[in-house]
Amino acid sequence: MSDAADNGLLNLRWAQTLVDALAAAGLRAAVLSPGSRSTPLALAFLRQTAVRCQVIVDERSAAFVALGMAKATRQPVALLCTSGSAPANWFPALIEADLGAVPLLLLSADRPPELLGWGANQTIDQQHLFGRHVRSFYAPPLPAADFSPAYLQRLAARAIADSGWPLPGPVHLNLAFREPLLPAGDLLATHAAAACPPAVSVAAPLLVPRPQAIADTLAEIGGRPGAIVCGGADYSPQFAAAVSALAAQLDCPILAEPLSNLRFAAYDRSRLCVRYESFLRPPSPLATARPEWLLRFGAFPVTRTLQEWLRAAASALQVVVVTPDSRWPDPQHTAGRLLQADPVEACRALLAGGGQPAPASWRGLFARAEAAAEAVARAHCEGAAGLQAPCEGTLIPALLERLPAGHRVFCGNSLAIRDLDAFSGSGDKPLRFFGNRGASGIDGNLSTALGIASSGACLALVGDLTAQHDLTALADAKGRDIIVVVLNNGGGGIFDYLPVAALPEFERGWLTPQTVDLVAAAHSFGVAGERVRSLAELTASVERALRRGGATLIEVPIDRRASVAGRQEFWRQVAEALL
Repeated sequence: MSDAADNGLLNLRWAQTLVDALAAAGLRAAVLSPGSRSTPLALAFLRQTAVRCQVIVDERSAAFVALGMAKATRQPVALLCTSGSAPANWFPALIEADLGAVPLLLLSADRPPELLGWGANQTIDQQHLFGRHVRSFYAPPLPAADFSPAYLQRLAARAIADSGWPLPGPVHLNLAFREPLLPAGDLLATHAAAACPPAVSVAAPLLVPRPQAIADTLAEIGGRPGAIVCGGADYSPQFAAAVSALAAQLDCPILAEPLSNLRFAAYDRSRLCVRYESFLRPPSPLATARPEWLLRFGAFPVTRTLQEWLRAAASALQVVVVTPDSRWPDPQHTAGRLLQADPVEACRALLAGGGQPAPASWRGLFARAEAAAEAVARAHCEGAAGLQAPCEGTLIPALLERLPAGHRVFCGNSLAIRDLDAFSGSGDKPLRFFGNRGASGIDGNLSTALGIASSGACLALVGDLTAQHDLTALADAKGRDIIVVVLNNGGGGIFDYLPVAALPEFERGWLTPQTVDLVAAAHSFGVAGERVRSLAELTASVERALRRGGATLIEVPIDRRASVAGRQEFWRQVAEALL
């Protein structure tokens, strides 16, 4: 056998050993983008039956699809691409994975070191390409005849472990190969994946709070008026019951965002508040209510109203932040105590500590405000059935009402996530919500939703600019049950609520209205598409899409000025009801 044939077979054996070891370490899904230099690894993945592979041409979209898959399964997903600029297309998604604490395994193929810096085609410096945005970086030596399978097995186990603990996120493996990349003839046809080697056992710890920290916290908050604020996070299924029991003991409200996944689930939601976007606004009496403590879980709140309420109250209260990792989610710099602990364990420890309840009148303020805002919202929904122009405050609850239990909902950034926060309401029917709130970009949102839909049916709620930004993702929608609802308000509607709206350059520089026919674009990708102009048409379209299955895009034109006026009227009515 020639040296060239030896090298091709060596590449394949080396790649298969690594892929088999990744499968043994628990990897079950990979997203591959076609390329030459990655050929040994691509073939190894496609022949490893324990790993479900998807092939997506666009590396940028592939990375966001993998991100969505990892969000939905809570397990690492591998990405594979060729050398050169290809892995650079992963950057937006891996930044989101970094900031959003989502496990990804990045496998970039590379040219051998003797080609780097000598003008070789499709060759860039890929060493530490992603800087501090990855949890760890590995560049093992080129495949050699005496390579160690034990080393590759432990490298695979370590990479998987690094992606999950102590802070979940992306891990980068840069893997160089010399040509020829594969053996020829019968050797290539007959080489197959081996049985997965024995797994290396990796046991991450459970972060339990120190007893003294729990005692000190309870001494600071017990018997005083306060609130629990739950931002977006990938909480364990036990968190809802644990935090509601703690709120019952402390007799305090829980202000919970949609991405906390506390709004739609069957548990004791008697202290849950989801209408704070309306009742914390002046002139509502609660806008000036000042708690003496706050217990915060998850990410910092999305909406400006809640952020400003927290800022105004910060000077006179104790802020306790619970975080399960080494990060400090405290952008206002108000935390007086940081509990680094698993959220469920923190709730259980505080509950066992026997915290004293707040004065009885305190929670009553929030309960009455929540009920008043809920009554106004219900009246708006009941009066909207015959209206021709749909608005976000009525169409969002109508959408959620029609989804079956257990359905997944991905919400885009900008105005969509704020509307979901303001108008979703809550209920016993379990729904699971997702969003890309790590870096909060509008890039890759449709691709992320497609990744989530790989594990089950998903509805994506996005704005028109968000949809256009990732429109080519629809090329990979085939075979997935996904409904994309596009709220088309003629551009960047969120900027209507910012000072730039008064500038003469507003439309050109910020609103940026587009002229793309989103329904026609969906059809060009083989995706069903409809444009609806009333709430009744929207609900009927969603019901048809649910029955039909597969991929559907539904465009909902929104009158931007009427939407702004409708929000202001809703806030006015809530404040009036409270006054």
